[in-house]
Amino acid sequence: MIDIILVEDHKIVRNGVKSLLEKEPKFKIVGEAVSGNDVLTILNSGTKADIILADINMPGLSGLELIAELKKAGYNAKIIMLTMLDHERYVAKAFKAGANGYLLKNTSPDELIFAIKHIYADGNYLFSELAMRLLDRLSQGRDIMILDNRSDVDFSKRETEVLTLIAEGFTNQEIADKLFTSKRTIEGHRQSMIDKTGTRNTAALIRFALLNGIIS
Repeated sequence: MIDIILVEDHKIVRNGVKSLLEKEPKFKIVGEAVSGNDVLTILNSGTKADIILADINMPGLSGLELIAELKKAGYNAKIIMLTMLDHERYVAKAFKAGANGYLLKNTSPDELIFAIKHIYADGNYLFSELAMRLLDRLSQGRDIMILDNRSDVDFSKRETEVLTLIAEGFTNQEIADKLFTSKRTIEGHRQSMIDKTGTRNTAALIRFALLNGIIS
């Protein structure tokens, strides 16, 4: 039996993945969490897990921070990133941090199940779409640019939402209305992202985000 902790802050997505995995006789969901902090609480309570499925962007501890905390605490569960972030930059950071697998949320059920079994058996797994993309680049003699000199910059989920709306041309007030917050809060997020990236203005910030796969 493969014991799995499922981490996903969107309930509909979490329930969908849970329903899929529970159909597999060898899988058992031993815990559900909405954040990295919840995972530590579950494990500290004595629950044993072989596999942890987690996103990179989560409330509280991010997926990468969770990996570091698990290592520090001595837990041996294998970590699979299940995310919407398909840029090579994030893949490289995840494996460098110690992830055992990287999958997209739109991966097929068969690939998800195969990846979990493969990783449980002491393998690593990269979702097939990106693997084929990298092979295609190599076969054409093209360089694979995964990390740039500002690859240490990470945006929160809310900052990414704000940046996506900025790139789509919405004003601060329109973004505030969409996200049910204040214009001043949105202005704060915008300035925070400019400060994090060292960019000069909003146009440069958007360019940075596009080049680094933060938005598409």
